[in-house]
Amino acid sequence: MADVDKTPGETNPAFLNDDNNTTAIAKATEAGDSSSASPTTAVQKKELTEEEKIEKFRILKNVVIISIAFMFLFTSFNSMANLQSSINKVEGTAALSTLYAALVVSCAFLPTWMIKKFKAKWTLCFSMLCYSTYIAAQFYPTVWTLVPTSIILGLGAAPMWSAKCTYLTQVGGKYAEIVGENAEVVIVRFFGIFFLFFQSTQVWGNLISSSGESQVWGNLISSSVLSQGVANEEEIDELALLSCGVNFCPHIASSETTNITNLAKPPISKIYTMASIYLVCAIISSVIIAALVDPLTRFGENERMGSSTGKSGWELLVATFNHMRHPYQLLIIPLTMWSGVEQAFLGADYTAAYVSCGLGVHMVGYVMICYGVCDAICSITFSPLVKMVGRVPIFTMGAIINLGIAIALRSWTPHPDDVVLFFVMAGLWGVSDAVWQTQINALYGCIFMNNAEAAFSNYRLWESMGFIMAYVVSTSFCLESKLYFNLGFLLVGITGYYIIEFLERKKRQAVGKL
Repeated sequence: MADVDKTPGETNPAFLNDDNNTTAIAKATEAGDSSSASPTTAVQKKELTEEEKIEKFRILKNVVIISIAFMFLFTSFNSMANLQSSINKVEGTAALSTLYAALVVSCAFLPTWMIKKFKAKWTLCFSMLCYSTYIAAQFYPTVWTLVPTSIILGLGAAPMWSAKCTYLTQVGGKYAEIVGENAEVVIVRFFGIFFLFFQSTQVWGNLISSSGESQVWGNLISSSVLSQGVANEEEIDELALLSCGVNFCPHIASSETTNITNLAKPPISKIYTMASIYLVCAIISSVIIAALVDPLTRFGENERMGSSTGKSGWELLVATFNHMRHPYQLLIIPLTMWSGVEQAFLGADYTAAYVSCGLGVHMVGYVMICYGVCDAICSITFSPLVKMVGRVPIFTMGAIINLGIAIALRSWTPHPDDVVLFFVMAGLWGVSDAVWQTQINALYGCIFMNNAEAAFSNYRLWESMGFIMAYVVSTSFCLESKLYFNLGFLLVGITGYYIIEFLERKKRQAVGKL
């Protein structure tokens, strides 16, 4: 996509040049008339007054602070979720499927009401506290504590993410108005800052979990931990390792294969140590929002009517289901679900069947750090790469990587001697996940530009459904069946995407002949 294509359904404003010759949509949206805006209207940068410089700094400060708050929150949640299939096994995975079921319900009704009632800042603050209840349940992890707190978390997650999007979008428009830049490019830039912090949570949280698993009181990696791992290699149970990898079954692993020392639950004191650190991080995130973030009313929140288009929760629900009549939406549903399926498989199945079973629970964090680093780096680099080569090669690359990993996992029996392979698999999975997380979002923005709210409601709905299905399958089937399940979703999903691209190309060719 070296040249910006002006054909409807293809232009992505994030790829427009935002240097001194920036082209942008004019600020006609202030008057509520976006139809009068033109993609080729120039936005002139200007000299800023002292008040505008202060306001510009304040906006950037809020973006960074919100990003840091999410970094604290998901440092705790992501890392604890990654360990559920290893330390809480069936109960932990069942709770995660319940979480995403609650999230589906929450997406339909709560975000608009909460943001309208409590405003964006306090919706963020209160919703983040919902995560704290789930982490607190790790001190006494049973079905009766994990499932109810998962429901609370799921109900709070959708308002939190919607409030975050609302805040960044609103301040992005205000920032663009102040400095004279393209509003959509500024908003994309702000989301890039946010996800830079967000993706780093896989590093910090898993570093804590790995340290906590390797040494009491959460000390960082030390030579004593490494020597302990070397000593364990001398007592490898080759017969027990045959139950790992493609032969792994979660219901058998929780009973008959408990003789596998790698699957033994860590001492309760170490779990308490990790849970304490994570709980403090989650509470800190809410405190940061409450104490340091400016109310969005300062930047024009009161000009909004509920959602970004003025829809009530019920109207948005109706619009979401009406949007499914769009052929492109039907075609993209399988790939959207795949986004949830692949994340759940990595967090629940790869960590349990390969890393925990083959190396030990204490290595889950280290392997997931590799995944997080690769994911974060690629998330940053793929957008400019799409600008150069187009999105089809990037989507194809993601599919090929996942296909290759599935084939490798089908034939590879994990063994402590293959320690590098554990990290290679996770790193490649991070590369492919970066494709799905960044490019599916961008694809929705391109092909549903005139109906974004209903489209992204569908995105949240179907990705959550993918998580639910993957977690249900995770607790019910052995790993070999899950691999075929994943391959089916991937192939159907990428086929639907190729059909969309084919139809878009035909549309452009038809326009070119006129």
